[in-house]
Amino acid sequence: MSTLSESAITALHLTVSADPALWTIVGRSLSVSGTACLLACGGGVVLGAWLGVARFAGRGAVLAWLNTMLAVPSVVVGLVVYLLLSRSGPLGAMGWLFTFKAMVIAQTLLVLPVVTALTCQLVTDAERGHGEQLQSLGAGPVMRSLLLAWDERYALLTVLIASFGRAISEVGAVMIVGGNIDGFTRVMTTAIALETSKGDLPLALALGLVLLAVVLALNVLIALLRRWREGVDGSSQGALPGVLA
Repeated sequence: MSTLSESAITALHLTVSADPALWTIVGRSLSVSGTACLLACGGGVVLGAWLGVARFAGRGAVLAWLNTMLAVPSVVVGLVVYLLLSRSGPLGAMGWLFTFKAMVIAQTLLVLPVVTALTCQLVTDAERGHGEQLQSLGAGPVMRSLLLAWDERYALLTVLIASFGRAISEVGAVMIVGGNIDGFTRVMTTAIALETSKGDLPLALALGLVLLAVVLALNVLIALLRRWREGVDGSSQGALPGVLA
């Protein structure tokens, strides 16, 4: 039997036998990425909704910066957070470097521009269709942003799920600021990189299978939400379903 076959069989055994080391890493990954996404979505949805309706000098520059941040490598975000939290950095006194908190901060900064930019685009498109109607009813920019964001809530759920997938699948930022410490800051992506370099292919494969399962589940959920949204939109009547109808 080949090494690959043996590794794959052992990986499946580790996955189905609830191996403590494996599922501790999985649980930590879900916790870090879930916390980061909650923080990023809390601020990103509000900021993106406001940017979608606000008109001010420099708005184009802000949007250009957001679009640029979408393509920034995760290692760059990790480097910035490392410099901030290092002993000689401005936030070094907190002692957060190589901790759970540092990884959450890095992933939050990584996901925040994604949530903000996509929310802004959704609200901007909705503003083109319903902005004048809401203005005629006396709604100001803040109220319009809230109403339009609520009307796009199904699409926003897709954004949030996609953002979680972005967070849980990245490796560079959490490797830099977390240190990949066994039992403390090791997550699925950093463990896969480490175990592969050590030659421990079964554990790396097992973690890879779990990560693929998580990403697949997220994509299935996104597809279901899109179908649900199409069904809701198709059965709704009125100019602004869920708000004015």
